[in-house]
Formats: sequence, C-alpha cells, structure tokens
Amino acid sequence: MKRVVITGMGGITALGHDWPSIAARLREGRNAVRRMPEWDYFDGLNGRLGCPVDDFVAPAWPRQKTRSMGRVSQLAVAASEHALRDAGLLDDDAIRDGRMGVAYGSSGGSVEPVRVMGRMLDTGSMQGVTATSYIQMMGHTTAVNVGVFFGLKGRIIPTSSACTSGSQAIGYGYEAIAQGKQVLMLCGGAEELSGPGAAVFDTLFATSTRNDEPQLTPRPFDRTRDGLVVGEGATTLILEEYEHAKARGATIYAEVIGFGCNSDGVHITQPTAATMAVAMRLALADAKLPPEAIGYVSAHGTATDRGDVAESHATHEVLGARVPVSAIKSYVGHTLGACGALESWWAIEMMRAGRFAPTLNLAEVDPDCAELDHIAGSERAIATDCVMNNNFAFGGINTSLIFRAVD
Repeated sequence: MKRVVITGMGGITALGHDWPSIAARLREGRNAVRRMPEWDYFDGLNGRLGCPVDDFVAPAWPRQKTRSMGRVSQLAVAASEHALRDAGLLDDDAIRDGRMGVAYGSSGGSVEPVRVMGRMLDTGSMQGVTATSYIQMMGHTTAVNVGVFFGLKGRIIPTSSACTSGSQAIGYGYEAIAQGKQVLMLCGGAEELSGPGAAVFDTLFATSTRNDEPQLTPRPFDRTRDGLVVGEGATTLILEEYEHAKARGATIYAEVIGFGCNSDGVHITQPTAATMAVAMRLALADAKLPPEAIGYVSAHGTATDRGDVAESHATHEVLGARVPVSAIKSYVGHTLGACGALESWWAIEMMRAGRFAPTLNLAEVDPDCAELDHIAGSERAIATDCVMNNNFAFGGINTSLIFRAVD
C-alpha cells in the first residue's frame, strides 16, 4: 500500500478564504450566522438563520468554462484553485496527464435550474431552461465541473452523499492512491445556501429558531440547543502519493492514515450510535492505531437533539471520556456537502498549530450526552500528532478520517 499525504489545502468559507484569516476569526470566538431577510419570502419557514459566504464572487473565468456552473460548482472550483496553487500544481502538467483524479461531492446541484424546471412543470413554459440547466443541477455537478475546468483526466469519483460528501471524497481519494490507482487526487466538497436547503431540515424540526439571536446558535452538545443552522462553502484537499510528493519537494501538511465508512441500515434520518462507533473503529484499524493515539476529535456536532446524543455515545464508546472534542459547525453552520472536507482542513491546521478552537455556545452539556472532554470557552493548547474527523449523513452514512502529522 502506498502512503498518502496532503500537499495542498484551500477553501471558501464564511470565516474567510485562507487559514490565517480563519484562525483570526476563530480566536475572536464569534460565528458567521445571520438572519436571512432573503427568506422572508418563504411562508411557514420557522428557522430563518443561515451562514452564507457573503463576500464570494466568482472570478472572471472564461465564459466557456463557466456556463455549466451554478454557485455550488463555482465554490468548488474556486476552492480547488486555491488548493492547487497551495500545492504548487496549478500550472503543472502532472495534473492533466492522467495522474490526477477527482473525488468531489455536494448534497445536490444548484437550486436556480431546479426552480426553472419546476416552473416548467407548473406552467408548461420552458422559459429559462437552457442546454446547461441539467449540468448545473445534477448530483455530480461539482466533480465534473472541477475536472473539466482544470483538465483532469484521471478517475472521477462523485460523492453526493449529503453531509458525508466531503469526507467520503477524501476517503475514496485516499484509497485510490493507497492502492496505486492514482498518484494525485483532488478531493473535497461544496454546498450553496438556499431556502429550500434550509426547508429540508425545517420540516424535520431540526433547524434552530433563535432567529433574533444568531450569535447564540447553533449550540452543539449544549442542553439548550434547538437545532442546526445551514451554511455554505467549499474545501479542497490535494492528496498525493508520498514518494511523488517528496520527489518534487512539496510541502506536506499531514498524512491520511485511516478511513472508515459504513451505514446504519436502520433509518434514513435517525442516527445510530452503534454503527457510528463501528465507523470510528474501522478508521482506527485502517490506521493501525489504538484509541489512545487520537489527540483530538473534530465532531460532526450538528446541534440536533438526537444527532449530538448518538454521536457523543459513539465517541465515548470508542475513545472514552478523555479525548478532547470540539464542533466547528458552531462557527460556520452546517455546510452539508462541504463539512467533511472543511472540518478536516481545519482539524489539520489546528493540529499543526497545536491550538484547538472551542465549541461556541457550549455552556452546559446535555446530560443525555455521554461524557467527553469538550473544548469550551477558549481555545486549548494540545500537542498531538493524530486527529480524527467524524461525519454522519442522511441515509445513515457514517465516516471517520484520521490524519497524522509528518516530520
């Protein structure tokens, strides 16, 4: 098996588009949640909070490359451009000769072409339906748009699996390189914010309704949590075979050493602690590590009633009460298809800095949650060379990733 390392990272997030800016915002201890007056149009929507990337405008890319992109693909391509530049590969022929593949995902495609198609069904009018409408709305729009934009000719692995889209992309990219199928993989996830996207969770009574207190929500693992806040963004990691990275003198941020993925097989939307725990154990077995080697866990931490309880019990079952845990969604909301990649990126950067951000708004842990060492109140200095990122999605899809520092 080949060793797999990360040589480039980049993202578009509500806290910033580069790590120094994001780290500064994390130290401020303030989230990016705001009320969405744009959603006042929607009658009956209870949760009116979102976490948009307000300062993102797609660069002036060539028109022939952007016609097939909705906002979700624009976010994915912009994040990938940052990551490729960070890896020193943006203008390298190695990414276009078949050595680099793509593993990328989002919960779905862009909403605007869906609206146009819906109007066609409702009125019979094809006004607004174009030759690229389907391309912008299809489930694998981010993967194919990223691949075409950069001219990548390796294998393509679309991972449209809701909240595990980004983490599955990293895991499957890692496996492709470890098994010698690819030398390089561009991996990540993206999501665009929309009213319908929020409504999905609103109908399940899973969104926060603290509409007048955006800075006080979401509240992962807190006794007074009342649901998630939907966000948007994109993150891309460049995975590379270790010897190839060393030969070209690449900066190595971390090594991917473990990936676990399974499904509950029980319920579409209700999480199961037992199978969440299995995913973590699969990752530990893949990494050939004992539980005590994990120095920090980036929790999925959606701030939903059952989700936080199930996740806490699964984490405690596998890692015990001593492992430091925090939830990044308290800063940028639930970025859905992007969260697995975004939270992996930030966990790696925090490991490198030796300082880990706390879960915001965690004042009193829900007594129904299992005991964990929650990082709360202020950041914590932790010297560790192994971190775990866990994500869980609709359909009972569970993922666990383990990253290790490389000397």
